[in-house]
Amino acid sequence: MKSLLSKLNKAIKDYALIDDGDKILIGLSGGKDSLALVELLGERAKVFAPRFSLVAAHISVENIPYQSDLIYLSDFAEAHGVPFVHQVTSFDATGDTRKSPCFLCSWNRRKALFELAKTHGCNKIALGHHQDDMLETLLMNQIFQGSYGTMPPKLQMDKFEMTIIRPLALIRESALAELAEERGYHKQLKNCPFEKESHRPQVRQILEQMEQLNPHAASSLWNAMSHVQPTYLPPQVESRK
Repeated sequence: MKSLLSKLNKAIKDYALIDDGDKILIGLSGGKDSLALVELLGERAKVFAPRFSLVAAHISVENIPYQSDLIYLSDFAEAHGVPFVHQVTSFDATGDTRKSPCFLCSWNRRKALFELAKTHGCNKIALGHHQDDMLETLLMNQIFQGSYGTMPPKLQMDKFEMTIIRPLALIRESALAELAEERGYHKQLKNCPFEKESHRPQVRQILEQMEQLNPHAASSLWNAMSHVQPTYLPPQVESRK
């Protein structure tokens, strides 16, 4: 916990994630990452500065056959001094066949989180993405989108008066898995049926292979995002129809 809290505090400071008076909605999916986020932020909220308050929110999608233990999630949040709220949403997978069910589900869950945040007077939403998630997204964008970018630790939304923060940005997934095992975090009763449709598991294997080649590959990839050298890259060419 000391090591995890140290990295959490470093992320909060380095990326200016939390200010005095913030009210933060935590997206509590029920996985180990979001459970750890509730525990770590709940512990950090006990520190005098900055002073902030928390609300944990779980979004259920009624037309996706997965199950979460709502009683466990509520008890877990309350045990760490975080109020718990639950909301049910749904989506029509036939409405836009160009989008995968995974994308539509994620988009609607995110929309519900924004609505809950506004309802509860929150100005920020904290998501449980860790450093591996962000590195995998970096690789996925390069491989499939031809772009260089990832999920930033802090994102001010253009269309909403809301800021997305990712306090676990400097924490590796392996450390969260160790915490989950030590604490005995409960797993979801039934996982999402569409989770295997993502390319993320294959990209995760690529990252693992890179770390076999160089044990410090993850750190190098992370540092590369803040050490871009435009002089040594091809110039941007305007596309022509």
